[in-house]
Amino acid sequence: RIWFGTRGSQVQILPPRPFMKINKVVVIGSGTMGTGIAAHLCNANIPVTLLDLKTEISEKARDKIFKSKPPLLFDKSKVKNIEIGNINDHFDTVKKADWIVEAVVERIDIKQALYKKIFKIRKKESIVSSNTSTIPLKVLSQNLSKEDKKDFCITHFFNPVRYMDLLEIVKNEFTDKEKINFLKIFCESLLGKGVILCNDTPGFLGNRVGVYAMQVAMTEALKMKLSIEEADSIFARPMGIPKTGVFGLYDLIGIDLMSDVLKSFIKELPKTDEFHVVAQEIPLINKLITTGYTGRKGKGGFYRINKSSGKKILEALNLETGQYSPAKKINIQSDKVDLKELINRDDQYGKYAWSVLSKIIKYASSLVPEITKEFNDIDEALRLGFNWSKGPFEMLEEIGVKNFFNKIDDFKNNRFLENLSKNKQENFCKTRQKYTNIETFGKVKKVAVKIDKNDSAKIFRFKDFNIVEFITKANALDYNSMDALKKATDKPLIIINEGMQFSAGVNLNYLMDFVKQKDFKSIEKFLKYFQETCKHLKYCENPVISAPSGLTLGGGFEVLVQSDYVIAHTNIVLGLVETLVGLIPCGGGCKEMLWRWTQTEEAKKDSDFTPQKVFDIIGYGKTITSPMEAMSLKFLLTKDKSVMNRNELLPISRNLISKIKNEYEPPKSPIFNLSGSQVRDKMFQTLENLFREKKILEHGMEVGKKLAFVLSGGNTSIDKKLSEDDLYALEFEAFIQLLQMEKTQARINHTLKTGKPLVN
Repeated sequence: RIWFGTRGSQVQILPPRPFMKINKVVVIGSGTMGTGIAAHLCNANIPVTLLDLKTEISEKARDKIFKSKPPLLFDKSKVKNIEIGNINDHFDTVKKADWIVEAVVERIDIKQALYKKIFKIRKKESIVSSNTSTIPLKVLSQNLSKEDKKDFCITHFFNPVRYMDLLEIVKNEFTDKEKINFLKIFCESLLGKGVILCNDTPGFLGNRVGVYAMQVAMTEALKMKLSIEEADSIFARPMGIPKTGVFGLYDLIGIDLMSDVLKSFIKELPKTDEFHVVAQEIPLINKLITTGYTGRKGKGGFYRINKSSGKKILEALNLETGQYSPAKKINIQSDKVDLKELINRDDQYGKYAWSVLSKIIKYASSLVPEITKEFNDIDEALRLGFNWSKGPFEMLEEIGVKNFFNKIDDFKNNRFLENLSKNKQENFCKTRQKYTNIETFGKVKKVAVKIDKNDSAKIFRFKDFNIVEFITKANALDYNSMDALKKATDKPLIIINEGMQFSAGVNLNYLMDFVKQKDFKSIEKFLKYFQETCKHLKYCENPVISAPSGLTLGGGFEVLVQSDYVIAHTNIVLGLVETLVGLIPCGGGCKEMLWRWTQTEEAKKDSDFTPQKVFDIIGYGKTITSPMEAMSLKFLLTKDKSVMNRNELLPISRNLISKIKNEYEPPKSPIFNLSGSQVRDKMFQTLENLFREKKILEHGMEVGKKLAFVLSGGNTSIDKKLSEDDLYALEFEAFIQLLQMEKTQARINHTLKTGKPLVN
């Protein structure tokens, strides 16, 4: 027969058995995870029924999905695809399901009673799974027949389901490998997940190492008497870890929930496991839980928001005294991810970084091969499930094998490190992302030729095209970023990143450094080069494709919008948000949005429709959170594509280049007809109304007027023709004028300090 088989760790895609299909899913349990799974199935257009004890509970869960922020759905209208019911009156829906997902409370007795009901009526060929993160598969399935055990597994989604890429499918010796591989491919291709097959061991892979890493970061901070702000400044971007840090992440997850997770590890892991050393109860944490300080969902946690003189102030907990005081911003004098430099610092931060990193690497490597034969899977579990830029083994490779063993103390009985210390192989990671057959960007980077690199971007050559990857914090853009883009257009170009963001826009710190020195000539030089580069991307002789995921804002959006095509991940945030910091788009964003809206039927009937529409979009700094929403604002066009699985961004972009490169012709330059003061007066009236209603203040008026001047075409009239260069010039002049204003500088400084906009 034809089947889904495996070869080593890689899934070999073969035609499935005829009965293997998933057309209908039932999710039982409408808590956070159940609703997240149901919503994401809707995103993939899979019919789903959500059941709970009462229909009203399921109804509330559906309403919660509809109102969720950040949104769990790509398109809110998809919520209609979720049928709801209760497990008493509507349990027969299980009979029709191809996949039944259990996501009820973490109590073994309740789960096992539910399985008894499910397996009594389910279709023989259906798959049943639990979303548990703590209970072993062997315990969950202990009352099942041998035949039923074949179709039962754990599908451990990470929260929030839409945004977290990792899905761990846990199997054991009873599981039907054929069905597991089918489910893996289904979840990878239709749900867009990075699916890693795991053995039935405590915490599987992601949580086993990820939670250990959190505990090490916390216990070492306590031992070294670092403040929580200091620890969170190191166990963050400098290590290639999300900026929440360890204490911030504890608050986000829930201190009480983390306590329960640790108790589960202590119960399940053998006493000899190193996890026990870092998982012991901490009196301070017990006190926080008993007093209701359980994190963001409670009164606060390691951090809390306190009101003083009518203002909200972020306060941090003193780990020694237990008292709160205003949180301090720690400047470690480094904005790069450079592990070698970090661990070799001759200060407490360097010692802390080395202590934490070395322990994480030692623990992760101790799990190979007993827990998993593929150390790459541990790296990927941390990248996909915890948003680390590199896993423990990639960190070890970056530190350098020789350097690591020169610094490390004892690693006795660690077979992986013992073997590595003998062969001293520096580039031992080799193939990346072995869990998938897709030709991902991560895999291609390993074999592509590095053409050039600067402090802001890398250029790769892979076969017949180039790749540019931004590498700054949040992939913010500066002169070097533009330089890389311009150099890379000698071949068809794909702009793509492995980081969480495509680009959060122009680097405001970069601009403000010049402002502080009153060096506006350097700012003008950069802006001219930025405009020149964006124009070059649009008209160069080779096609340019942007493949964004995550934040694509401001200048990042301007790069994207002047690419020939966009292949967008479904988890994107697009928009021109410059007005929030007292500026307007200057890299062609105003010009491109005007041109896109000029092509509409409404614009053909009313010459003032387009500038007013774009004034509304840019003036409010509107953003969207999916490609579907992006179409409605013309942020994306019908020629652009979206993909569920981020791993497919590069291969789909590459296939598109192969298809179009031989017949590619650059677009023709647009001509604009704008009515100048005629439409500008209408915009000014809108601003007056907003000011009168106190929705904007004085500087909001000033920014709005500058934007109106640009979008109306400046001193023009409807019978005059304006070129792209005319619009670029208007953007440039308005941007410089606004940047020189103290109130714009106040907005920028406030945003850089707090991450929030200032209304002035």
